[in-house]
Amino acid sequence: MINKLAIIGSTGSIGKNLLSIIGKDKKKFKIILLSANKNYTTLYKQAIKFNVKNLIITDKKSFKILQNKTKKTNIKVFNSFDKLNTIFKKKIDYVMNSITDIDGLYNSIKIIKYTKKIAIANKESIVTGWNLILKELKKNKTKFIPVDSEHFSIWYGLKNLNKWSVEKIYLTASGGPFNKISIKNFKRVTLEQALKHPNWKMGKKISVDSATMINKIYEVIEAKNIFDIPYKNIEIVIHPRSYVHALIKLNNGLIKLIAHETTMKIPIFNTLYSCHDKKIQSKPINIKYLNNLNFMSVNSQRYPMIKLLNLLPSKNSLFETVIVSANDTLVDLFLKRKIKFINIHKELFKFIKLKEFTKYKKISPKNIQDIMKLNYYVRLKLLKKVYKFSDV
Repeated sequence: MINKLAIIGSTGSIGKNLLSIIGKDKKKFKIILLSANKNYTTLYKQAIKFNVKNLIITDKKSFKILQNKTKKTNIKVFNSFDKLNTIFKKKIDYVMNSITDIDGLYNSIKIIKYTKKIAIANKESIVTGWNLILKELKKNKTKFIPVDSEHFSIWYGLKNLNKWSVEKIYLTASGGPFNKISIKNFKRVTLEQALKHPNWKMGKKISVDSATMINKIYEVIEAKNIFDIPYKNIEIVIHPRSYVHALIKLNNGLIKLIAHETTMKIPIFNTLYSCHDKKIQSKPINIKYLNNLNFMSVNSQRYPMIKLLNLLPSKNSLFETVIVSANDTLVDLFLKRKIKFINIHKELFKFIKLKEFTKYKKISPKNIQDIMKLNYYVRLKLLKKVYKFSDV
């Protein structure tokens, strides 16, 4: 049986990893759709290699270039996700959504009804719009699998168990590039240092989020949303080796530890193949790692973003959108060398504590427009009212 699938964000690291897995088992899969934002060159090469007939590229300039490039082929090129009904005649087997930022939420909501199973690697969409995603999943009877190594590990560890079996979940964090440097030196942290993760090869945005530790705040929110477990039962621990991805303490006294080497290919592979007899090439168990797993508590002086956990409302709200949008804007400013590394958390806390935004703790998003409008407003407010950067 040939499985039909789509990859949203196929030119990024998650998409490329998934395609490399599919490439070794081509006869079992037929890719119906690939998408990207601007990278038309890679997208076109992927379409040719995997014989894909439908492409979505959202950047207008790239769309026009790709349209001209595919004129003499049978490839259809679209500029948005509004024409999915012309691409999918019936439900396909699998969709991977790996688009970054809040924009990934719109794509997830749009495509859920066209697939039997969706794997989501987009933190921001689960953090800001999980209630909307869950509604669509239930409505269309679509199965969901998280892709983040931590949440995939929890999901896998909780198979055949329910949330009432869980006493506590521990999410592991590597500590990023600044786990050992003196706190006094944080004022002098450079962009190059922040991007140099000791274990993972990631994009610039997620590398900075890892360095500030806000990515773990997102992951706590994700875990609460996906597994319906209260914040008090979720804890972050530093694990510099990044070998263990989740620890699950059960009410019966047992502890489940899910470990794998530091590659996203393993969780991606397991979202694609549900059977246990399919083998992926992986390294042998490293006994040295097992003898020195080395877990530590999070130091709030080193990682002040951890204090965000004290500000989160217990239920899904628009306040999460405020946090994500403000952080995205500040990280972008840091990447453009407009602000210092230490200003990311300082200005974030100052901004989200404004009365104008704390009110959103009591307001849940009713639709995707609520989230997108607030996202736009927060970014604009942060740039124009707080920083007044005219050249950003």
